[in-house]
Amino acid sequence: MNKRKLLLRIINNYKNVNFDDFVVIIEAFGFRFEHIKGSHHIYVHKLIKRRISIQSDGKEAKPYQIKQFFAIVDEYKLKMED
Repeated sequence: MNKRKLLLRIINNYKNVNFDDFVVIIEAFGFRFEHIKGSHHIYVHKLIKRRISIQSDGKEAKPYQIKQFFAIVDEYKLKMED
């Protein structure tokens, strides 16, 4: 599935999102993986000082973390890279 379609699917429903699909979207917005601390996957962005920490819930992303991510995207007016 292309990234734009994946993005629309996630925006329309934060539940039942595959963790790996969520990672694809995070990275498409310019975040890069920094490290893992316990079960937390830490991502950084060159324009943002704060880090994003995400965890899987089995094979799925946690809906509240998806919501937090999109709040950061809106706050910083980030665009998805091609």
